[in-house]
Amino acid sequence: MKLGKKIISVLTAAAMVTALAACGNGDGGSSNSGSSASNTGSPSGGDNKVYHVGICQLLEHEALDSATKGFQDALTEKLGEGNVEFDLQNAQGESTNCSTICNGFVTNNVDLIMANATGALQAAVSATNSIPVLGTSITDYATALNLSGWEGHTGTNVSGTSDIAPIDQQEDMILEILPDVKTVGIAYCSSEPNSSYQAELMKKALEEDNIAYKEYTASDSNEIQSVITTACDECDALYVPTDNTMASSVETIKNVVVPAGVPLFAGEAGLCEAGIATLSISYYDIGKLTGEMAYDILVNGKDAGTMDIQTAPNVTKLYNKEICEALNITVPEGYEELASE
Repeated sequence: MKLGKKIISVLTAAAMVTALAACGNGDGGSSNSGSSASNTGSPSGGDNKVYHVGICQLLEHEALDSATKGFQDALTEKLGEGNVEFDLQNAQGESTNCSTICNGFVTNNVDLIMANATGALQAAVSATNSIPVLGTSITDYATALNLSGWEGHTGTNVSGTSDIAPIDQQEDMILEILPDVKTVGIAYCSSEPNSSYQAELMKKALEEDNIAYKEYTASDSNEIQSVITTACDECDALYVPTDNTMASSVETIKNVVVPAGVPLFAGEAGLCEAGIATLSISYYDIGKLTGEMAYDILVNGKDAGTMDIQTAPNVTKLYNKEICEALNITVPEGYEELASE
């Protein structure tokens, strides 16, 4: 009888230990549906850590949407399905919304913030100096963050990718298609510092080729139609740099320039829906680069402040067949047709 009681006691104790171990395995992942032990592709050999990433996107348009998708695809692929949760929020073009979103990310103690476009980046930088911040769709970080002595990296908690395409090559493209151009109108939103930066580079390139130019700025989307109308009346070609406000009003621009018969050259593919040609990067590609940088920070312990700003690996000459035909413009060889929606 005594021996039987001992065996029963041992079995009971073993069962209790097993039950406690099972409870312990569930701790820390119960609030995340993607954090079960069955996940594959874990970056740390099965530790199943779930990374929380906040994404603040300034506004919705094709270029920014593509960058966000590239970021999410790359980071999900590298971390493994279920090992990353994204809190994607759109600021609808309002800087105050960017601040509210980024402050919320800090309160929730996310592991990393991805800021898509300059306004989002500036809000993220104001919200935290400790959580890693990666920007994308930023033309020039020194301009956006008012940094002096620029050496390719920020030295703070910030890094990311730039969406700038070679402005001198964009100017070459204008002369290649319109060799007799007399005056180029440069139109952009005055509230976007990176657009102003690109405009300055375009001015210098035009000056070197002795091409006259005029500058036109809109303070917000409400002024775009009148500004573009004036530019069309005074110039024989227009250039619109990468500009979020302009891109969000691309149909408005198209409805002015096409009836006016004025060819527009765009800083990126989304804007080229209103133009004849662009030398464009892939926003999806720079989003992917940003996602790969995020992996290096989250998993490999890289310091964002020492990571150089990355740029798109390739640029592509694109032309808008519909508008070129409408304006009777023949594009030289070497251009790819802009994909239609």
